[in-house]
Amino acid sequence: MLQTIIPPTIRTARWQLAPDPALSDEEFLEICRANPDMRVERTAEGAIIIMPPVGAETSQRNADLVVQVGAWSKRDGTGHLFDSSGGFTLPNGATRSPDASWIRRERWATLTPAQKAAFPPLCPDFVIELRSPSDRLPTVQLKMEEYMANGAVLGWLIDPLTRSVDVYRPDRLVERLERPAELRGDPELPGLVVDLAGVWESEE
Repeated sequence: MLQTIIPPTIRTARWQLAPDPALSDEEFLEICRANPDMRVERTAEGAIIIMPPVGAETSQRNADLVVQVGAWSKRDGTGHLFDSSGGFTLPNGATRSPDASWIRRERWATLTPAQKAAFPPLCPDFVIELRSPSDRLPTVQLKMEEYMANGAVLGWLIDPLTRSVDVYRPDRLVERLERPAELRGDPELPGLVVDLAGVWESEE
């Protein structure tokens, strides 16, 4: 059984480990489970990316987004919502954990119980990435492009630093929204409306 492998000296910064061709999917899953306080992703090339917990303000903003999308998901009833602790193995081999994601019920139903318990082999239909102060914008933008290339139909990159949102759809130019008051999921996710007041406003 693999033990915690991330040294305390790097627990305060984003870290990337070189690809290890010998590391199996099962071993990668064990690494993630052995480090529950860290967010661990893997690129399509096999490099492991280790990210520390976000600050309280970013966590609060993300919670606000998850609550709103979750309320819509319950009303809509056609899919399942996941928070940032859920990881997915994309068709290109990368393992990613969006800040929030949603998958249609019919796609989720095709997975085995073992696949659902690990990192399901699919890309969510809808993804949200909330940029934190430590995130490099080009890095997060590349992740959004990766989601689109691997099957997502809608993606929101929300940037509190600039109060802007980039809306991603496959085979379309990215749409930049400056200081929007709300976001709508139509036509891909009918009825989804997210109020951004809680995201733009800092905790006082």
